[in-house]
Amino acid sequence: MSLHAPFATSSRSGFLTGYLESLSLVERLHRLLLDVIKDEFERLGILDINAVQALLLFNIGEHEVTAGELKSRGYYQGSNVSYNLKKLVEMGYMHHQRCEIDRRSVRVRLTERGRHVREVVGALFARHAEGLEKHGILGTDGIDRVNHSLKRIERYWSDQIRYIY
Repeated sequence: MSLHAPFATSSRSGFLTGYLESLSLVERLHRLLLDVIKDEFERLGILDINAVQALLLFNIGEHEVTAGELKSRGYYQGSNVSYNLKKLVEMGYMHHQRCEIDRRSVRVRLTERGRHVREVVGALFARHAEGLEKHGILGTDGIDRVNHSLKRIERYWSDQIRYIY
């Protein structure tokens, strides 16, 4: 059964159907992105790190952050950030250090090993961007429109959480 089947009888079913299809696509694209990263790592023989952890390393980049900042800056969306940070530190992908000001807070940054993972993911994304453009799947104007629309949805959802509308 599709995500939008129970709502198909709505008088606004055209827009609602499109919206529900978009939600489904966003969800599927995220899972597919993780599968693509996993496949790349398996191909390269990098088996000790999962795709979520690799994406976290990519998003952190050269920043030094606390676990709390990971969500607020949009680097990580999952609920188990502490677990993944702990594993990444244990595996040598990240350094951690207690914050001098607030001893309860721990700051993390990538190690050389973590930067290597970031480079692998970055190279994968660069190949994808080149392929999308080269094969005429999506050009600069198209990606700008997609990003603009997704940012507007993000803003709308954020406002919903804050009860603005």
